[in-house]
Amino acid sequence: MRARAQVVIRDTRLALARDELAELAASVPGLPTRARLARKVEWLGERVQDLMRELLRLQWLPAPVLQADVREKAVLYVGSYLEQNAGRSAAGANVAQLAIEQAGGRFLHHAGGDAGADDVAALEAGLVAADLVICQTGCVSHDAYWRVHDHCKRTGKQCVLVDQPQAMHFVRKEALLT
Repeated sequence: MRARAQVVIRDTRLALARDELAELAASVPGLPTRARLARKVEWLGERVQDLMRELLRLQWLPAPVLQADVREKAVLYVGSYLEQNAGRSAAGANVAQLAIEQAGGRFLHHAGGDAGADDVAALEAGLVAADLVICQTGCVSHDAYWRVHDHCKRTGKQCVLVDQPQAMHFVRKEALLT
């Protein structure tokens, strides 16, 4: 009898707790959605922290060196240049041009903008003529970027994608002569 009474008391308390929980959940609209979103925000916060740690790790790695022999070869630089955009982005093109010309290569340039069919034809011609392509990704149109990316992938041409203009300072005469 006592065991049965204890079971009835336990079941009654459990039923009352469930009813109270249901009332509480009903009094706060959207609680399940909020709880799910809170878990997702927590996961995204952890993901951002992981990505920030990875970014810091990559920033401390030594800058890559372009290993290419450009003597008597054409190098196409796709991106901003001094005449069109004076400033930091032009510095990368100037460094690249000086290094390539000093190493005995031929420097080709395309702005990478959206100037119509003539611009697309000029870009395609430059890609065909080039032995190596350097694309400053932050200063070209999406169309130009994808044309460069697709052409280099299809033809197997060496392609260097640079997202920051100051990253062009890794191009050195010695590295181009190896």
